[in-house]
Amino acid sequence: MILDKLAAHARERVASAKARVPFEEIRTQAEALPRGDFRFEKALAGKETAFICEIKKASPSKGVIDPQFDYIGAAGQYEEAGADCISVLTEPKWFLGSDDIFRAIRLSVDLPMIRKDFTVDAYQIYQSKVMGADAVLLITALLDGQTLEAYLAICDTLGLSALVETHDEAEMKMAAKAGARLIGVNNRNLKDFSVDLDNAARLRAGMPTNALFVAESGVSCPADAARLRRTGADAILVGEYLMRATDKQAALYALREAVR
Repeated sequence: MILDKLAAHARERVASAKARVPFEEIRTQAEALPRGDFRFEKALAGKETAFICEIKKASPSKGVIDPQFDYIGAAGQYEEAGADCISVLTEPKWFLGSDDIFRAIRLSVDLPMIRKDFTVDAYQIYQSKVMGADAVLLITALLDGQTLEAYLAICDTLGLSALVETHDEAEMKMAAKAGARLIGVNNRNLKDFSVDLDNAARLRAGMPTNALFVAESGVSCPADAARLRRTGADAILVGEYLMRATDKQAALYALREAVR
């Protein structure tokens, strides 16, 4: 299963990172920085439909999505077109991302940014804070309830938002019980990478009333965004559709028009 492989490789990467910068050192660095103000989730709140625009070169299911991969240019176009937040894949093996790409984009835009990776160790949360992230991704399929609560507590201490990703009813209950304020429903099954846009609608009923609802993945055209809007999504995360677009500003404008 690809998710197991992604998690195993993430653990290898964490071990290598710890060999370079030990856990206590990265934690000290993160805690020495000014506490964040949760601006990622604030940017998504109170909007008719907010957009989290993603930057990724490749994916396990589609291979290379954007061979040119002008990630600085893409981030600039997103910002110009009124994106609410930016998501950056940092997983290097299957998504061809990197921490350096994240850092470069962080220096080029002012928008809130989420470091999108496969969080399997608290180290990665502190590391994300040091990299300048405003939010991290916590995938419930990779964590148990106790670990999820512990990771959310670390995020709160640092002032980071946490997008807690779910795929089914059991994971939605786990996210709600842990007190997640920002819950994503991934329409892509991470076990086989099939896409089902109805997944967001199915899980919507289990959403806590005080949490923001993010519909993730599967948008291939403006009509898909409109469909997700009708499920009650507070925000929509869009990756491949925008990365394949030659004119990313025009593509985002079309999405925003579709959800009006």
